[in-house]
Amino acid sequence: MIIRRGKEDLVTTSEAHLKKRIAILGSTGSIGCSALDLLRQIPERFEIVGLTANENISLLRKQVEEWQPRVIAVMDEEKCKEIRTSINLRKTDVLSGIEGISEVAVRKDVDLVLSAIVGSAGLTPTMAAIEAGKQIALASKEPVVMAGELLMAEVTRRGATLIPVDSEPNAIFQCLQGRKKESIRRLIVTASGGPFRNLSREEMSRVTPEEALSHPAWKMGKKISVDSATMVNKGLEVIEAHYMFGIPVSKIGVVVHPEAKIHGMVEFIDGNILAVIGVTDMRAPIQYALTYPEKIPTPIKPLDLSQISPLTFQAPDTAKFPGLQCGYEAAEAGGTMPAVLNAANEIAVAAFIERKIGFLDITDLCRKVMSKHKAGQKPGMEEILEADRWAREETNCLIKSKG
Repeated sequence: MIIRRGKEDLVTTSEAHLKKRIAILGSTGSIGCSALDLLRQIPERFEIVGLTANENISLLRKQVEEWQPRVIAVMDEEKCKEIRTSINLRKTDVLSGIEGISEVAVRKDVDLVLSAIVGSAGLTPTMAAIEAGKQIALASKEPVVMAGELLMAEVTRRGATLIPVDSEPNAIFQCLQGRKKESIRRLIVTASGGPFRNLSREEMSRVTPEEALSHPAWKMGKKISVDSATMVNKGLEVIEAHYMFGIPVSKIGVVVHPEAKIHGMVEFIDGNILAVIGVTDMRAPIQYALTYPEKIPTPIKPLDLSQISPLTFQAPDTAKFPGLQCGYEAAEAGGTMPAVLNAANEIAVAAFIERKIGFLDITDLCRKVMSKHKAGQKPGMEEILEADRWAREETNCLIKSKG
């Protein structure tokens, strides 16, 4: 049997069982911590080469002491100085800034990059890994949302491999293996509906950040928890699926599935639907992405079909959750519009968590900023980053005008 790894030479099956060398970008976040928890249970499979973090130095310090990576990178220079002086780093190089994180992603001794940096900050290092022809397990959807057309073209050109980690696109990715694009009728993205699916708009106007961060099915980071509550997350996943799988927006549907046991589906032209059903545990899609194309035994307790409640499905209410519609509109507009939606949402979510705006203001701000933007088509990286910068500035101005 022969296995090809990106642009590397061919290797035999026995050679493929050597430890895969991995760099985790965003190791102190929710996905990074779940990945390390998983790797503790299959240590014979992986070697941690690099870890990166934003500002959680106390946790990064513990991870460095446990895993002894060859290199780490910290976004903030002052935090970088702090970790340099706080632990013994004789075997570990220390880098800083987005350039340092990107350098970790492109190292020759890294086989696989787990890109789990929250928000738009993950775009530059993810693109760097793609340009280096790496195998990339992509946990943050924002890089594809912001620069999907450009990014996927580079994946093809550089011979990189991109495997989605987020449960919904990961499930669709699995369903599409070995299938021809012309056999697809539509992709079906599932949504739990978040904590407020049964509330009225009036009731949602009074919800607190603490309530928004309490997801009924998944344990996630702050931003993605709020995105799930507004359903902007599903809008972003529509954009992600459009670019990642090369499927027209009109062939991507969203269905609310509160039990969160079916993670994604693909309907084919013969009427059959393939679905991935499994436990509500992010370690499952993480393991699939890290071990791809293999499937290996998992330490995760399997789903007992006889014990789960009846599975239900509902059409999403875009009048109550306009964030989903924002995603469809941005995907249809294309060009720089998805980057604008993503940037406006990031700023609005942060403002909501800081209690500067109300919950419903998040999607209102996204709509207002999108309405002011004329989407440039086939943008390069400079145009995408400029659209991102403009949308952040515009959103902040609108927040300040609200007082």
